[in-house]
Parts: sequence; C-alpha cells; structure tokens
Amino acid sequence: MKFINYLETITGVSVFPLTSLILFVAFFMLVALWVWRTDAGFIDHMKNIPLEKDTND
Repeated sequence: MKFINYLETITGVSVFPLTSLILFVAFFMLVALWVWRTDAGFIDHMKNIPLEKDTND
C-alpha cells in the first residue's frame, strides 16, 4: 500500500497542507518585517559580536 493511500483514509487531511502554508508565510512575513524595522545600529552590533575580543581573560 502506498503512502498516499494512508493519507486518503485520514478525515480532513486536506487541511494540513493549507495550514502549513499559512504558518510558513506568516512566519516569513514576520521575520521580514522585523528585519525591515530593525535599527541599523543593532544590526552592526550583532554583526561585530564574533569579532570582539573577550575582556574576561
């Protein structure tokens, strides 16, 4: 028996792909909005964190 046959036996299985698509698009849009609205100074600070020397030595 193929996998598609198992899916056809589940009631309401057609809702899951649509729900997954909506969640993915919503998450992508929220991340894009956050990146667009974030201050450039914060981005520069986060970008330079790996290059900063540790002062705890």
